[in-house]
Amino acid sequence: MMRTIEVLIVIIIITGAFLIASFYAVLPWPRQVSPMNLRRLSFTTLQMLDSNYALSTAAFETDNNTLWGGLQVALSASLPPNVIYNLTVYDVSQGGGQLYVPVASMSNAESLGATSDASSYLVASSNVTFNVTPEKIGEHGGGGTLYILNCSDAPSWWITGYTANSLAQDLYNLLSPYFYRTIMVQSTTQLAQILDGNALQGETLQSAVVINTCGEAVPIPSNYADLYNDNSYAEYFYELGKRVNQYNWTWTSIVGWPFYYVSNTGKFSSNENGWGIYGMVGVGNPGLNAFLQGLDNRSSYVPGSSQTSVISGVVYLSSQALDSSNYYGVYPSPYQTSTRALPTSILNTYHLNVTTYVFNPVDNSIPAAVYRHTVTSGGTSQYRGAFYAIGLTRTPDIRLTALGLLADYKPRLYRSEYTANGTSRLAVLQLGLVGGV
Repeated sequence: MMRTIEVLIVIIIITGAFLIASFYAVLPWPRQVSPMNLRRLSFTTLQMLDSNYALSTAAFETDNNTLWGGLQVALSASLPPNVIYNLTVYDVSQGGGQLYVPVASMSNAESLGATSDASSYLVASSNVTFNVTPEKIGEHGGGGTLYILNCSDAPSWWITGYTANSLAQDLYNLLSPYFYRTIMVQSTTQLAQILDGNALQGETLQSAVVINTCGEAVPIPSNYADLYNDNSYAEYFYELGKRVNQYNWTWTSIVGWPFYYVSNTGKFSSNENGWGIYGMVGVGNPGLNAFLQGLDNRSSYVPGSSQTSVISGVVYLSSQALDSSNYYGVYPSPYQTSTRALPTSILNTYHLNVTTYVFNPVDNSIPAAVYRHTVTSGGTSQYRGAFYAIGLTRTPDIRLTALGLLADYKPRLYRSEYTANGTSRLAVLQLGLVGGV
């Protein structure tokens, strides 16, 4: 009986202590436990008000009562009922005086209370246009010439859905703003001219970029075709690699397995590639090895074992390519299908260094990258000749061609001044809380 009474007394004491403590305890207000983020709400509201340029328009027409009345209605409707606000618009000045000069404001309360926060938002006048001027490749060094092979007498292969001419024109539109000179090479005769070291229009030949728009086929001038009688023409690709090294070119293959065919309708009018396309002769896998031997500046071409393509499947743009995509405004699909990736073994074999991965490597394959040939002289390493290969399936995406070259050369974009007098105004929205807990 005594044990029961003792237990009851303990329960009464604990319960009493809890009730007394609860009575005197001071609990925080709900807004202190989970406060509203006024700064974030303020910035989000400003962005929403300017989603259809209503805020930008009203900021430059502060005398228009209709616009300001509509803006105030939209602002009030955008905020919770217990949030009070003050919206002030400032003119941005570049003079020696006051930088921000208030020009108009609106509010739904005399005071925002003790708890308030604010965000700012810069708006531009609707009659102002902002230009972007690209830096020219070669501006701070050699080069600056872009050659686009648009040879009318050379058929193409593995560019399903396109013609070499249409690809050449699109590449011209995309890349010509970034080069001092962009020259369409209209025939294999003109190609022979630059291979022999002669400019077409007085341009700088050294350190140029050459883009082959014929896919897996490479135009071959007739006088070069006459030099080789074994019908393999791999040695032509060796000589081509030597020229790329000699002139420090960046040779670009836009799709498929590089150097698989040579093409010239006048020279090979009776030849077809096995798929019904006349005017080309198959070289096969040895073509790439021959080119790389020439790029590696070897004394002679040595036929032998050749590299084979690697199927990588679905591949994804590298972080470097994604950053460049946003910077230059060139947006290819972030994932593609690669069935003609190059093996990583070519790096050591031919003294190549990858300066730009366009797609992330997969196991021992490289779906698309810019390779620069490294030479060492007097203990100093430097690049001499480069090769950009995009090993995708059949359908070329010239945005990838442009993106890889821009990511590798990194020309800067010069944007116009955003804070010029009379073109910019600063909107500051300050929010506070009123009523309720």
